[in-house]
Formats: sequence, structure tokens, C-alpha cells
Amino acid sequence: MRPLLSCGTWRAVLARAWRPRPSADYLGVLDAQGYARNPPVGACELQGELDRFGGISVRLARLEALDRLDATAFKKGLQVAVQQWQSEGRTAVWLHIPILQSRFIAPAASLGFRFHHAELDSSTLTLWLGEGPSRLPGYASHQVGVAGAVFDEGTRKILVVQDRNKLKNMWKFPGGLSEPGEDIEMGFRHVAQAGLELLGSSDPSALVSRSAGNIGDTAVREVFEETGIKSEFRSLLSIRQQHTNPGAFGKSDMYIICRLKPYSFTINFCQHECLRCEWMDLNDLAKTENTTPITSRVARLLLYGYREGFDKIDLTVEELPAVHTGLFYKLYHKELPENYKTMTGID
Repeated sequence: MRPLLSCGTWRAVLARAWRPRPSADYLGVLDAQGYARNPPVGACELQGELDRFGGISVRLARLEALDRLDATAFKKGLQVAVQQWQSEGRTAVWLHIPILQSRFIAPAASLGFRFHHAELDSSTLTLWLGEGPSRLPGYASHQVGVAGAVFDEGTRKILVVQDRNKLKNMWKFPGGLSEPGEDIEMGFRHVAQAGLELLGSSDPSALVSRSAGNIGDTAVREVFEETGIKSEFRSLLSIRQQHTNPGAFGKSDMYIICRLKPYSFTINFCQHECLRCEWMDLNDLAKTENTTPITSRVARLLLYGYREGFDKIDLTVEELPAVHTGLFYKLYHKELPENYKTMTGID
């Protein structure tokens, strides 16, 4: 329950409630805390934050009386604010505009703002105020696709699919695009969400413990969604990079293939995404012509690892603390001996 307000507090609340609404013909200039500094009578407060690079971020969703602010008044106020920020030596302005207030995009563009990126419900425009060409970082330049090479060492079978609605259907590894926040390496989180009965367990902690702490998503999720097969991450096998990819909206594309270990074998593939799905002998996949070049190469890589030892081909992953407090990153590399990790007993 919220605490009761004192009489004095109530008077202040009522005074604010009955205060005349400010007119929308001026946008206040931000101070160091991101609020309007000495706004004149009738000013709309413009909230924003300074970033560590000397730029300022303005979120129009926080602007008072935004719905009653017309485009002409917005342009006038933004022009005044930009001049003030430039005089204060700000490097750039980041302008975040909600989709329902898109009428403010054209006035901002007329002042030199340009699109930086868009999300589902907002767009972000930028204006470089520093000297020389803009040094603002671009938005996402790559899309990341991840595939799972699910290989059963006992039977030497590997899981392959053929995509539906393709002009030429060839065997490939199941996979798809990585979603924001997903790790490349895989765990059991999505499998657990899909149904604990698949592992014959009712204890979610059992799933997590078997993932060896690598709670990732993409390949395990995609493999499970496409084929019904549950699996566990073993290593990273290959990374392909290509540019101006039509399938990536003309951006660069990263395609990562991981070696997975299966924990189920009964296929229940998605009829919407896959035309066919089966367990194929690894040697047959390495020899067939009815596959993509990268699938053929990775099949031969797996065959080499199976015969000579997976330590010859595997890139393992370890989570390490980042320089930013409280954050971590994943580092992929050939296995490093434990004594080299700790540097104990090494001259």
C-alpha cells in the first residue's frame, strides 16, 4: 500500500494538476542532467541524456504534451535546441521518435537529421555536430545465421533437412537466424520450455546442469523447432562471411555451423519449413552432389574429426568477464591446456 500524502504534499499535487498546460511552441534546452534549463513561460520540457561520448539522446516519448505539439512548433524548438547544443560543444544528437509521432521525422530531416535505424515501434535519427565527417557508429551491419550439425558418433549419422519452397531442394543442416540476445553456443533452455518430458525429466535443473553452464539458444532452438530433435552444444566448426547478401537485405552475412550432440532421435519435422528431414550417413553426405558447397565442406570436416579426433577441428567456448562491470562475453578458440589458462608451472 502506498503511504498517505501529507496535507502539504496534497496541496503541491493539486497545484501541479491545476497549473495551466504549457504551450507547444518551444522546446527547452537540456542541462547537464538532461532537463530543460531555465525554460521560458510556456516551454515544453525536453528530456534527454548525455552519453559518454559527448552526444545527447532525446526521447520524444518523454516530451510533455507531445500529442498536442505540431510539426512547425517542433521544428522551431528543435532548431533552437540544436544551436544551443552545438554552442556547448556536443558531438551529436540522437533523436528517438515513436512510430505514432512520425510526423516529426520530416521537420527533423529538414534540419539535417538522418535515419540511423528503426525498431518495431520507433525510429532513431542522428545529427552529427562535431568537426569533419560523422564518426557515429553505424547500426547492425551483419545478420548472423547459425546451423547445427547434429552428429551421432555411435551410428555415424548426421541430421539433415531440405527446405520447403526452394527452387532447388538440397540437403543442409537445420538452422536459422540468431535472435537478439541469443548465444551462438547452445543449451537446453528452449528445449526445457518446449517440454521437459522430451528428456524424461520433470526437474528443470537437470536440463541446466547438463548444459555445462552454456545457456545459449540459436542452433539448439532452430534444430528443435525444425526437426523435433533435442541436442547439446559441443563445439564451433566453421564461420562463413559474405557481403552484399540479398538474403540479408544487402548487408553482410555471418553463417556459423556448430557441432551438436543429439539426445533424441525420433524426427518430428516442421511441415511449414521443411520438405524432408532424415538421419544420413556422414560419409554419404560428404560424397553427395545434392547438397550445398558449405554443407559438403563441413561434412568432410566432421568426417576428418571423427576419424582423427575432434580436437583437430573443434573450437571451444569459454565465458569470461568483460571490461564493463557485470557483463560477460563468449570467447571461441582451440582448446587451451589448463596449465596455460592459469600459467602455473610455466616458465
